[in-house]
Amino acid sequence: MAQFIEDYALIGNNSTCALVGRNGSIDWLCFPRYDSAACFASLLGSRHNGRWLIAPDCEQPEVKRRYRPGTLVLETEFSTPEGAVLLIDCMDRRGESQDVIRLVKGLRGRVRMQMELILRFDYGGVTPWVRRLSDGRTQAIVGPDRVTLATPAPVRGEDMTTRSDFEIAEGEEVPFILTWSHSHVSEPQQPDAASTVDNVTRAWEKWSGKHVPKGPYKEAVLRSLITLKALTHYRTGGIIAAPTTSLPEEIGGPRNWDYRFCWLRDSTFTLLALLESGFIEEARNWRDWLMRAVAGNPEHMQIMYGVAGERRLTEFELHELDGYEGSAPVRIGNAASEQLQLDVYGEVMDSLFQARDKGLEASDEGWDLQKALLRHLERIWSGPDDGIWEIRGPRRHFVFSKVMAWVAFDRAVRTIEKFGEQGPLDRWRKIRADIHGEICKLGYSNKVQSFVQFYGTEELDASVLMMPLVGFLPATDERVKNTVKAIEKHLLVNGLVARYDPSSGVDGLSSNHEGTFLACSFWLADNYVLQGRMDEARELFERLLSLRNDVGLLAEEYDPLEKRQLGNFPQAFSHLSLVNTAHNISAHTEGKPGPGLRSRRHHL
Repeated sequence: MAQFIEDYALIGNNSTCALVGRNGSIDWLCFPRYDSAACFASLLGSRHNGRWLIAPDCEQPEVKRRYRPGTLVLETEFSTPEGAVLLIDCMDRRGESQDVIRLVKGLRGRVRMQMELILRFDYGGVTPWVRRLSDGRTQAIVGPDRVTLATPAPVRGEDMTTRSDFEIAEGEEVPFILTWSHSHVSEPQQPDAASTVDNVTRAWEKWSGKHVPKGPYKEAVLRSLITLKALTHYRTGGIIAAPTTSLPEEIGGPRNWDYRFCWLRDSTFTLLALLESGFIEEARNWRDWLMRAVAGNPEHMQIMYGVAGERRLTEFELHELDGYEGSAPVRIGNAASEQLQLDVYGEVMDSLFQARDKGLEASDEGWDLQKALLRHLERIWSGPDDGIWEIRGPRRHFVFSKVMAWVAFDRAVRTIEKFGEQGPLDRWRKIRADIHGEICKLGYSNKVQSFVQFYGTEELDASVLMMPLVGFLPATDERVKNTVKAIEKHLLVNGLVARYDPSSGVDGLSSNHEGTFLACSFWLADNYVLQGRMDEARELFERLLSLRNDVGLLAEEYDPLEKRQLGNFPQAFSHLSLVNTAHNISAHTEGKPGPGLRSRRHHL
């Protein structure tokens, strides 16, 4: 059974994540979280890579799957002519060890099952030493990694693979427990599979119970919030963009990036989504992660960091891997971490302002750090940068970058005005006005009647849809209304928004086609809300909801021509945008400003 990106579901334990296919195969898993110890990586297209399959031993069984409500516990039901079985998948964490629990339950009849475990490390490059232990468990060791499989099912070694053939009847259960631990420490005790499933279910239900339901889209919002929680590290509070690397934005193309890092750009969206949904502790942890990550010399602030705030994210390519559906190169690390993207200063300042405005206590050193960032931004905002889309071509004066530089100074001014902090208020007000005037003069094209991608071009860019959302101009401003019209005319592909024209060559990569960037379509829906076009906002939002897979997950992009998801999966930015747009639509219905519409104040 061929696996499309949308055929996968996510399981995780807030330390690592795995992707489970509709065919019962775990094709992606890193132990431990984001280093090179990829245990299962067949998603990246090599027959030498690892995977873990548990499924009926027959051709094309009928498949239905679901998450247990309010949890990340996955249930996949396989139906065959002989009967039906339920495969329950979840992950647990015990200290430094990690468990993947797969529990097979017979529902009716008697079904022949197969299990195939291929363990490979370092993205398929290293085969471990495998042995049978005296208690029947199978253990694999390579360097620092030790993985142990425990099951009562009969297993055998065959062609560098651990296999099992077994039958299961109605009412029976067969557990499979895969435990990772450091090879240099004592082995952890084997957990009980059924008890672990129950404990993990209750833990997720307890967490989900904190959700503050709002509006008609509360189930979709909760599923997105659970996904965001799964992408959050339990110790650091860091939220990664996605648990995968190199899933393509264009099948067969070069836009294959490693997203297993934390982007500053996501920070405000994350805080708003968590705070408005009742998850105060998670919002505080993310805010604290942000403060730790950017601490230091402002000149050295990066656009992304590792899950613990690591800065060195060196990018390299694995040429021995074919990539997903032949999409090469496969990249580990992300060179965009070394780029200059001016918008992140606005995101950081906006995040800290919004956190404070919504009741999170301010830290003593927070304002000092913000002032240091602004002193540096004063020196560099007028120069070119690499832009929101991490352009790998020449630097330009990107309009969105300038808008977010304006946001940085605007939030600084408002922090002084609202919270009484000390700072050069008059100077920052003047810089704010100077940036605003420059953008309105150089960033708007009278010829195309729209704000454009960068100064001096006529190319459009969906990122400028953020202008009214951050309070740069009101949604009723004619230039904003004209921009929305231009984007509707030139960047809509079957009703969804492309971020820009990939054939323009602006990003330094040759391409004529990529998927539509899902966050951009959510931003268009937000603009409809601000313009009072509520029927169009709901129609677009519900179209976007329909693009989720059968368990409610979204990738980074969607190809409306091929009707499939593209890019790394599941994508935090897509789910953050879903949550905020749902809240915006619901809030508008109640006559309140939505959380994703960050400011109704406009400084002209």
